[in-house]
Amino acid sequence: MTNTPLFELPFKSPQSILRKARRYAKKSLGQHFLNHPDIAKGIVQKSGVSSADQVIEIGPGLGALTLPLSKVSKHVHAIDLDQNLLSLLSEDLENKGLTNVNLIHGDILKVPLDSVLSKNKFLQPSDGRWIVLGNLPYHISSQIIVKLIKERNNIEQAVVMLQKEMAERIQSPPGSKAYGRLSVMTQYCASVKPLMTIKGCDFYPRVNVDSQVIQILFHKKILHPVENEIFLFQVVKAAFAKRRKTLKNALSTSGLPYKATNVIDVLQFVGIDPQRRAETLSVEEFVNISNAFLNI
Repeated sequence: MTNTPLFELPFKSPQSILRKARRYAKKSLGQHFLNHPDIAKGIVQKSGVSSADQVIEIGPGLGALTLPLSKVSKHVHAIDLDQNLLSLLSEDLENKGLTNVNLIHGDILKVPLDSVLSKNKFLQPSDGRWIVLGNLPYHISSQIIVKLIKERNNIEQAVVMLQKEMAERIQSPPGSKAYGRLSVMTQYCASVKPLMTIKGCDFYPRVNVDSQVIQILFHKKILHPVENEIFLFQVVKAAFAKRRKTLKNALSTSGLPYKATNVIDVLQFVGIDPQRRAETLSVEEFVNISNAFLNI
């Protein structure tokens, strides 16, 4: 970490950086770069990252968030699949004299977060928090959220930018049309807070929808303990796989090893009408169903 203010150095637009390097944004990787320094600064400030914290950044791109993060955190571990962009970012970091950024070439869906933590030579037992932060590619954002939930050990929070519709889905309450698998999985283990909304015109290339930055603060202690978290997530997935069907039909035809009679017995045991649908269930009710299945 350095003591220089955020954006003390001139901010270069992504268009100019790519043009000079004879590169372009790759649609196949969902690349859209922030082109406004104040927005990047706002995201970093609202994330609450401090000088003792270490950040795993997903998709650093051209460094719009990486550079200010490096100035307020102890260390940044930035993971990107595009080696060309990593080379550009590496050169930029070197030119700016920023030495606390570790660039990792890899697919975020295939890089175990524990490996980043365990291989970090800068990590000491007395250090601050681990925080995940990133502008997530729209086309794999749900997969990344699931990964963060499943690999959340030692991660205190995630601050991620998503398509606004996806962000709202994660925050949706039971009974709403947007409430679904991601809503349950996230709310089971974390509290979610919207931080800011970003217009499509604030990206290059421009996107046709708004984005929202949300904070996912993982609970240190789960409010509704479950006997087997992996199985809970399987139950949730099965219930929403056929969300228009009743729970009885969805849970008996979506890959779980239970017949309709078993499903009815479990639902009645926990006091849930088998004719209800998945979107009406609270997180606690899903936990109760999961635990009951494991004890029949």
